[in-house]
Amino acid sequence: MLFNVIVDNIVEMNEHFAGVAMGDGLAPLLVLVGTILVVFSLGVFGVLTLGAIGGLFTSN
Repeated sequence: MLFNVIVDNIVEMNEHFAGVAMGDGLAPLLVLVGTILVVFSLGVFGVLTLGAIGGLFTSN
């Protein structure tokens, strides 16, 4: 039951973002820039996390 609620929320969120991304003016550009910032941040912190985990298992 909880899984259905989560899936429904994700589907609804995608519909809202699609409406904004297809909007007028600078809205599509703002969605694109926001997506790039989030993906870049996740990538940087992912690499830092992998480096920290790797540092736990290597000896100096």
